[in-house]
Amino acid sequence: MGIVNIEEELHEQLRRASRASCRSINGQAAFWIRLGMLCELHPGLTFQELVARELKAAGVDSPDLTAA
Repeated sequence: MGIVNIEEELHEQLRRASRASCRSINGQAAFWIRLGMLCELHPGLTFQELVARELKAAGVDSPDLTAA
């Protein structure tokens, strides 16, 4: 595990986002880093598509919201 040196303003944004997301500050940073990396690797996919893929890979079931 390493130490990442970031600007104070970005760290404050991490604090705020972590509270809203019910994540630790480190968990929020890891989420942003991972999604940012995935966005660069898959520029044709939307944020929602990337998150859905990650949830599916983790074994999270998603209800079909298109079925009426």
